Amino acid sequence: MGWHVYVAHFVAGLFLANAVPHFVNGISGARFQSPFASPPGVGESSPLVNVLWGMANLVIGYVLLCGVGEFRRGVSIDALVVALGVLAAGVGLARHFGNVRQGAYRHDS
Repeated sequence: MGWHVYVAHFVAGLFLANAVPHFVNGISGARFQSPFASPPGVGESSPLVNVLWGMANLVIGYVLLCGVGEFRRGVSIDALVVALGVLAAGVGLARHFGNVRQGAYRHDS
C-alpha cells in the first residue's frame, strides 16, 4: 500500500475526531465554535451549523477512510494510523477549545 493511503487514513482520523464536538454540541442544541463563526474557530455558530459541519466532517472522514486504499480492520497499521490522526486532532482541539473557553482569544460577539 502506498504512503498516500496512510496519509489519507491519518487525515480521516483528523476529520472523524473533529466531527464529534460539532455534532454533539449541535444535536444538544448548544452553540459552539466553528470555522463559519466570527472570528472563525473562536466565535460560536448555531446548533444547526454545527450539526451540518459535524456531518460534513463525518462524510469526509468516511470517504478518506473507505475510499482511499483498503482499510484493514482490527489490529493493523491502518487502524493505528487512523488512531494517531484521532489523537492528534483530539490534542489540538482540546488545546484550542480550552483556550477559547478560558478566554485566551479575544473576540467580539
